[in-house]
Amino acid sequence: MSAHTPLTEDRRTMLIALAGAGAISFAPLLYKLSETNPATGAFFRMAYAVPLLFLIVYLSRKVETRDTRSRRLTFLAGIIIAFDFLAYHSAIDYVGTGIATLVGNSQVIIVTLVSWKLLGERPNRSILVSLPVVVVGLALISGIWDGEPYGEDPTRGVIAAVFAAIFYSSFLIVYRYSNRQMAPAANAQLDATLGATIGLLFLGLMPLESIGVQQISFEITWPSHAWLLLLAFSCQVAGWIAITYALPRLPGAHTSFAVLIQPVLTIIWGIFLLDESPSTQQSAGMVLIFISIIAVTMSGDAKAKPESV
Repeated sequence: MSAHTPLTEDRRTMLIALAGAGAISFAPLLYKLSETNPATGAFFRMAYAVPLLFLIVYLSRKVETRDTRSRRLTFLAGIIIAFDFLAYHSAIDYVGTGIATLVGNSQVIIVTLVSWKLLGERPNRSILVSLPVVVVGLALISGIWDGEPYGEDPTRGVIAAVFAAIFYSSFLIVYRYSNRQMAPAANAQLDATLGATIGLLFLGLMPLESIGVQQISFEITWPSHAWLLLLAFSCQVAGWIAITYALPRLPGAHTSFAVLIQPVLTIIWGIFLLDESPSTQQSAGMVLIFISIIAVTMSGDAKAKPESV
């Protein structure tokens, strides 16, 4: 992104990122409604998205601006997020949609630090102030100080969510770097989704029952796969195309904060649609993260060095 990009363009791109994050905030709920195991849900949310992405790329006929190396990096990013989705879906089963999503989205801290140290993007003051607020918010929402732990297996859930955060942060960094040539968003999303589909097929066929991961079930059942189709089209295609557009056009820290709105919205949907009841501490954490997102979104003055993007 050019250092001379107008402030209004920065905010427009941030709004697109926020819209994409809002769309994917429904993903955990749709996965839960499908009542499939983690590997099955993760694989089919990708597999069902591939044909639609192919169609969008074909009909749009936009010029591909990435070279072969960049496309390979995008495919690699997809393989990385395959590990994230398997860990993330497992965490949802163990500790619920809200907590799993928030712990998994602590990637904002990792991406901000890596973008600062390796990509030359110095965070502005609002981001530096918001980081510790986010840490406290995540801790409160995870319920670590609550008297009664929430979830089927909180320990396994937290471990799975932490792994998801590591893989998610790695994905965001590689994916954003691979599209530094500003390719059409659907083209990049297609390459990443192909990588994720192949990665999840490989992981889903491995004997991982010893760590609580069941293999993919290829039995097509309804309404389970109707929910997965909706998940693929609304979240994996529409939501992630918006985020793919925004990733190379914003500093990494800004994009990560935009994506962080997902877990907050997921908890809200959980309250009203799944009758989940967060504790007072978790509600306080939601407020803190909302404040952080608003602060970073409204500041809009962090600049990425062109040679580092």
